[in-house]
Amino acid sequence: MPQCFGFTFSGQRLLGIFFPASILLVTILLGYILRKVIFRRLILWSRNTKSQVDDAIIVAIKGPFIIWFLILGIYFALGSSELPQEIISIADKVLLVLGIFSVTLALANISARLIRIYSSKIETALPVTSLTENISRIIIFCVGILVILSGLGISITPMLATLGIGGLAVALALQDTLSNLFSGFHIIMARQIRVGDYIKLDSGEEGYVTDITWRTTKIRMLPNNVILVPNEKLTKVIVTNYYLPDKEMAVLINVGVHYKSDLKKVEKITCEVGKEVMKDVLGGVPGFDPFIRYNTFNSSSIDFTVILRAKEFVDQYLIKHEFVKRLQERYAKEGIVIPFPIRAINYEQEK
Repeated sequence: MPQCFGFTFSGQRLLGIFFPASILLVTILLGYILRKVIFRRLILWSRNTKSQVDDAIIVAIKGPFIIWFLILGIYFALGSSELPQEIISIADKVLLVLGIFSVTLALANISARLIRIYSSKIETALPVTSLTENISRIIIFCVGILVILSGLGISITPMLATLGIGGLAVALALQDTLSNLFSGFHIIMARQIRVGDYIKLDSGEEGYVTDITWRTTKIRMLPNNVILVPNEKLTKVIVTNYYLPDKEMAVLINVGVHYKSDLKKVEKITCEVGKEVMKDVLGGVPGFDPFIRYNTFNSSSIDFTVILRAKEFVDQYLIKHEFVKRLQERYAKEGIVIPFPIRAINYEQEK
């Protein structure tokens, strides 16, 4: 009989372990099956829609979906176990924190994706930078932390008051950092400097804006170097944005011809070469009609400016390169002379 009682006690103990473990495994397996079935149909459905919002939500919740079922399985397993109530209570709070944190993380990822989608579709939307994405994540995480504290029974009102006083002290200690932070917000909201724009500072640095962070604006120069400009300084300097009001820009090339040249013929030939360049060279604007403007009787030539057009700033270099080659070749065929600089010395006047 003692062995029988021992066997019965051991069997009950095994049953007390096996049953919660079975619940945990069944819940995880159910979550895995539901994840396969539900998300397969959601992906097929999203392919038939034009909106990218559903795609962003599906991608953001697909990862933590199985984690939510794991947390749910542990919760059910603990409820059916024979563990002391104190341990179950602590475990429930831990699961609550993990559940809220995983939901917060998913919402933060969804918000970042929606900001990126919204900004790419609507011109007046908030531009996508590291600053905007991180701020959205920080706000959602702060709300998630407050919900966790509230769920644990911790009063958040005194904490908010303490954070307000502490925030004032931190603001005084981090004036330069906060100045760059708010300057970054000003740059983003004003939309006078945007990610992807080609800009030039009054100090001479120029390049593409690659990112606007909480402290600096990153500018990638044409030699592939990166300039880090503090946001506060960027709001105070003179900046030329070659992408505003649009990317297309005029390309000016100065040329001089001999005084004996037929200026009407020079204008006709030069514009013909310019049209060829606009149509053939990558970066030219095919629909643009080049023109010239005579401007100076120089010491050895009659000077004029050729006006071409490029699709964006860096395209001007190839356009100038091809135009100079083709113009020199065409002038040689047509007998149009580009004179060398001439300086005459008057010996009689010197005497």
